[in-house]
Amino acid sequence: MRILLIGYGKMGQTIERLALAKGHEIVGALTVEEAGRLASFTSDQVDVAIEFTSPHAALGNILTCIKNKIPVVVGTTGWLQHLPQIEEKCQELQGTLFYASNFSVGVNLFFHFNEYVAQKMQQYPEYGVQVKEIHHVHKLDKPSGTALSIADGILKHFPQKQGWVNEVTVAPELLGVISEREGEVVGTHIVQYTSENDTFELHHIAHSREGFASGALLAAEWLPGRTGIFGMNDLLQL
Repeated sequence: MRILLIGYGKMGQTIERLALAKGHEIVGALTVEEAGRLASFTSDQVDVAIEFTSPHAALGNILTCIKNKIPVVVGTTGWLQHLPQIEEKCQELQGTLFYASNFSVGVNLFFHFNEYVAQKMQQYPEYGVQVKEIHHVHKLDKPSGTALSIADGILKHFPQKQGWVNEVTVAPELLGVISEREGEVVGTHIVQYTSENDTFELHHIAHSREGFASGALLAAEWLPGRTGIFGMNDLLQL
C-alpha cells in the first residue's frame, strides 16, 4: 500500500517505521511546514494519507485530500467544529475520511465501557462524575480529543447535565473535564465517580505512542475502497 504521511513528528515517524516493517511504501512524508506540497499528490500516486499535524492545519489538509480523491486517516484533534463543512464536501465529492480522537484499541474499548457505566450510574445521583486527562507539555489542544469523546459518552446518558467545562466544578448541570500537562506523559484518562461513601474509576494509561500509531495504520489498511466518513467503531465493529 502506498502511504502519504502528512505530519512528520514523533507520531508520523512511528507510523513510518511500523508501515515499512509491514511492507508498505511511504510515498511522501510532509512536515507541517511542507503541507503546501500536499496539493501535488493525487490518487494515482497515493492509496491513503495519514494526517497527524495540528488543529489549525487539519481542515485544509483534509479538504485537499478529499478534492484530490485521496482517502485520509486523521489523528489530529481540535478541529471538529469544522466537521459539518467536511461532511458536506465529502458527500459532494464522494470523498473518504476516517477520523478518531484516539486510535488505540484499548482506548476505544474504554469509550465503549465508559458509556455502559454512565448509563448505569446516572441512576445514582449521590455519585458525582468528572473526567481527568494528563498529557505531555507539547500537546496543543486542551482538553484532549480523547477526553472530549469520553465526556460526550457521559453526557449522552446524563440528561441533567447541559455540557462540560475545562475545570473542576460542583455545578450539577456541568461535567468537569480537568486537563493537566506534565513532562512527556503519553496520555492518561480517568473517569471518576465519587460519593460520600466511596470512589471508583475507569482508568486508561498509554505506555507508548505505538498503540496510537498501529491503530492509525490499521485504519489506513482498512480504508481504501470505501467511500464516506468512518471511525473506530466501524473498524472494531463496536
